[in-house]
Parts: sequence; structure tokens; C-alpha cells
Amino acid sequence: MSIVVRTLSERVFEIVREQIVMGKLGTDSPIRQDALAAELGVSKIPLREALARLEQEGLLTSHANRGFFVQPMSASQVEEIYALRLAIEPRAAADAATQADEGARAAATDAFERLDRAASTDLPQVAVRNREFHVALVRPGGRLLTTQMVERLSILAERYVIAHLEPAGRESRAHREHRALLDAFLARDGAALEALLAAHIGATLDDLRVQFATG
Repeated sequence: MSIVVRTLSERVFEIVREQIVMGKLGTDSPIRQDALAAELGVSKIPLREALARLEQEGLLTSHANRGFFVQPMSASQVEEIYALRLAIEPRAAADAATQADEGARAAATDAFERLDRAASTDLPQVAVRNREFHVALVRPGGRLLTTQMVERLSILAERYVIAHLEPAGRESRAHREHRALLDAFLARDGAALEALLAAHIGATLDDLRVQFATG
């Protein structure tokens, strides 16, 4: 496959993922590939590649002779995603904070700043930037599998991050919590970072439980 086709498939993947995260593709009927390809101005080849990758990411499911469907958001999936995040992410970030070199510390700061800018200007990017920030807190630990698991869970959480930020005041709280996480990371305070991150993830889960119960 040519570099051009791969680049196009990557762009299609990003666009379709954004549509899924923002709730623009419904969950009750299969994705109309002809219509979506026409809308994006591409052939079905890069679209199929993007859809297959989104299935690997856990955002789509496929059924023989029926096509691809968006995986519905659910309270049970929230519980599973956030339970796994709580089990893995706080301890991994605590370990990473004590090992981070200046490059990793600068990367975490940059990720925080990009998240902060997106929060006020570009909601679709908030989930992506949120993922990048959380992964930046874990990557310096040098544990490839752990980092990949944190990133995969963060991808699955993107739609829930957007839903969580909808009520007024949530963005301001998220900013304060992320700032505290960054400060602990930069201070190499693993114990504080572990506690803060567990509280941050746990509070988001509690909020989402309420939203699903009352929604």
C-alpha cells in the first residue's frame, strides 16, 4: 500500500473517530459506508481500513452480512473501563514520575497546555488531548505494555469524557485536577500523584454513574 493511501486512511480514521466520540453516528443501524465515503470524498478502501481499526480500538463492532455498528455507550462499559484505569493508571503514573527525565517532564507540561487550550476552543479535541495528557504521565515509566493499556483504555473512555464535561462547571474542575496532577508529576511526588489520580478517575466514575442513573 502506498504512503498516500496510508495517510488518507489515517485521516479518515481520525474523522470517523471524532464523529463517534461526538455522537454523530448512531448506534441503532449499520454505518452506511457508501454514504460516508461520499461524504468524506474518499473511496471505500481507506474507509474500510479506518473502520477495521476502529473495531480494533473497541469503538465499533462488525456483524457478518450486516456491516459495522457503533458500540453503544453503557453504564456497564463505564464500570469496566474505569475499574481497569483505577487498577493500572495511578500506580503506573506514580512510578513514572520518579523516573521522568527533563524531556518527559516537558512533554507532560506541553500535553497539559494543549489540553487546556482545547478545553476552551475545540471540544472534539478535548478527549484526544485528555488521553495524551494521561498517557504522558505514564510513558516515562518505560513499561510499554502498561502504557499501551492506559492509552487503549483512554481511547475507550473518550466518549465518556465528553459526556462527563457536559454539565456546567465540570471543565473548571477538570482543569484544577489536571493542574494538580501535573504539579505532583513535576515535583516527582509519586505518592501524591497516585492519590490525586485515583481520586480524579474515581470522581469521574462517580459522576458518570449519576449521569447514567438519571439519564
